[in-house]
Amino acid sequence: MDHAAAQSAAAEQRAADTEPQYIDAPLTMAAAFLVLVIGGGEEAMSTARSVVASTGDLIKDLLVRDGSGTFTCNVGISHHAWAPLTGKPLPKELRPFQEIRGARHTAVATPGDLLYHIRAGSADLVVEFEKILLDAFGDCVTAVDDTAGFRYFDGRDLLEFADGTANPNGLHLPESTVVGEEDPAYAGGSYVVIQKYLHDLADWRAQTTETQEAIMGRTKFDNVELPDAAEGQKSHKTLCTIEDAEGEHDILRDNMPFATPGRGEYGTYFIGYSRHLWVTEKMLERMFVGDPPPLHDRILDFSRAVTGVTFFAPARQFLTDLED
Repeated sequence: MDHAAAQSAAAEQRAADTEPQYIDAPLTMAAAFLVLVIGGGEEAMSTARSVVASTGDLIKDLLVRDGSGTFTCNVGISHHAWAPLTGKPLPKELRPFQEIRGARHTAVATPGDLLYHIRAGSADLVVEFEKILLDAFGDCVTAVDDTAGFRYFDGRDLLEFADGTANPNGLHLPESTVVGEEDPAYAGGSYVVIQKYLHDLADWRAQTTETQEAIMGRTKFDNVELPDAAEGQKSHKTLCTIEDAEGEHDILRDNMPFATPGRGEYGTYFIGYSRHLWVTEKMLERMFVGDPPPLHDRILDFSRAVTGVTFFAPARQFLTDLED
């Protein structure tokens, strides 16, 4: 093999080894956010490792039954579980979710070793996959959260505003969400932050449309950006815009509404994928602490965070190789 051919083969192998999970999959009609804690002991960890490594095969098995071809699943591993599960050094930025305590609101930190972010065109596929997955895990894990999300009309949240408008697209999408050569051992991975928010819909609906729009920084009907405040209280849109000398830093949100009307429970499940964890952390700090403090994001007066966990979703091949 000549030098050029060897280089080409090496590049192809590198591309295969660093192929991301389904980070950029489109918004679906149904989703689930399954957060698991692995039990104590090496036997539980060994079983968990085997199931995580076989996730790609489980996905393929279900894809055969999915006529729409929209089924995807991403697996995230937390800081706490990383070393015992993988036996590898930590990705550069992986750390536990840090509680953020503002003057009025707190971003809480909660348990979680594994995240399964499941997306499909219909809820039956989501439920079927979870059933198969949890049967494989057996009693080696405990589910600490299992939230079913659904698409609400034209991609709005239950506050009735379009969600994910600021998401990157085109070539900017992988640039914003997928780790590159700044951490070569984990290229193709993505940092994932999840938070489950419960809404006080009665209080929110008591606000005028103008007040709601000022809080969000966008018009409600046609989703047009409003001008940034020159000083004082900033909108949700402005507080979640992270800029520095290098320019604007984006994350990918794949948030989904969830609800149990009989219990009066309505919320948004926030999930953010990012190339750099600090970007998402900075957004949350600006929301809960304020910029400047104590001018927090006023959406928090109507939406309470009840969970908070950070994960790393490694490249597909990394997961498969865990079984070796």
